[in-house]
Amino acid sequence: MRIAYLTGEYPRATDTFIQREVAALRELGTEVCTFSVRRTGDEHIVGVEQKMERDRTFYILPVNPINLLLTQLSLLFRSPKKYWQGWKLAWSTRQYGIRGTLYQLFYFLEAGILAQKIHQQQISHLHNHFGDSSCTVAMLAAEIGGFTFSFTMHGPYIFFEPYQWRIDEKIKRSLFVACISHYCRSQGMIFAPADKWNRMHIIHCGIDPALFSVVSHHESGKRLLYVGRLAVVKGLPILLESLVTLKRSHPDIVLTVVGDGPDRQELQQMTDQLELSANVKFVGYQSQTEVRQYMQQTDVFVMSSFAEGVPVVLMEAMAAGVPVVATQIAGVSELVEDGVSGYLVPPGDPNCLANRIEKLLTDHQLRILFGTAGRAKVEADFNINHEVARLHNVINNSLQGKITSIRPATTGVSKEAGEQGAGSKGEDKRPSLYSAPVQAP
Repeated sequence: MRIAYLTGEYPRATDTFIQREVAALRELGTEVCTFSVRRTGDEHIVGVEQKMERDRTFYILPVNPINLLLTQLSLLFRSPKKYWQGWKLAWSTRQYGIRGTLYQLFYFLEAGILAQKIHQQQISHLHNHFGDSSCTVAMLAAEIGGFTFSFTMHGPYIFFEPYQWRIDEKIKRSLFVACISHYCRSQGMIFAPADKWNRMHIIHCGIDPALFSVVSHHESGKRLLYVGRLAVVKGLPILLESLVTLKRSHPDIVLTVVGDGPDRQELQQMTDQLELSANVKFVGYQSQTEVRQYMQQTDVFVMSSFAEGVPVVLMEAMAAGVPVVATQIAGVSELVEDGVSGYLVPPGDPNCLANRIEKLLTDHQLRILFGTAGRAKVEADFNINHEVARLHNVINNSLQGKITSIRPATTGVSKEAGEQGAGSKGEDKRPSLYSAPVQAP
């Protein structure tokens, strides 16, 4: 297959799972041409993987005004009907007000550039990650260019403003939707017409467990790790508060914070105010290889976030045999089983967070049990090779007009995936109340 991949900014240090997905699709023989609305800043190029992907990606912005005009005229003369249908769709799905209308104009112009480039490269299908502005560009480009599109729906932020981003229209017009969890799918189903539910599939984000060596746990621990964006919404103030409590019984406790973001200065100031400067290390963005090295040097991984989908970094910690303590939100419980592969705590509760971390730090046998169970869970349900095999099946079947099961099989794509999916079928032929013929949008 020859397909296009679009995101708003690619490749970012925080979206390594998309880069792994693209790489795995290419290994299966799919030709993937990557597109991005904006060019990635140098701060995200933390490894050779990001540099290679940035060099081979087409960036819509910035654009030459003359080229922009010529592109619009070319699209208009090549297919006036499709061009005006694109305008009509852009107008009907705009956010109301002057600002919303102006932004929709920008999205339409960006969509025209994308549609022209996809036409030139003779690509028949476009897949987009995330459901906000880049998905609007993808939807409009598909309408103008006359090709199909699909998208991966992550959440949770898209569900905060579903009508603003017209999730209903995007699901309705897409060839299929890849949902990263059952929770995510259920939220999308609220806005989707019932006859589209059978085209909303569970495709997990994933990692390659083979890249992670299993950590050995001995005696009491003192090393905590957080990896992610430095923003208040990630619950880092709660984690710092819990650290104040933990420091009383573990004065030498150390929290390593990997990542960067808009609230880094505020969080560092809070660290100083809580007299935790000697216990917290902010190390900024790190490459994938360096993150794996940090995993090898920790006793407990902590995620105190208020809003997540299914965090890939939790999968990485679990693959490394590191027990995790995470907030019980969104689809996290589909990855972490409380009391089996980690602890789930109420969001915003520093006392409970500290209590669960304390249990793991003082009991290395419990860390071993949780780490072993976590590794097994990732290998079974969040292996990138198996998940991409499922995605490959969905794309292939959808382009042929076939309906695939909600949790697709991995058969018929790779030997490894086929072994995991033995006994299942790649296509769901069971009748469904909501089944409907697949049509190009």
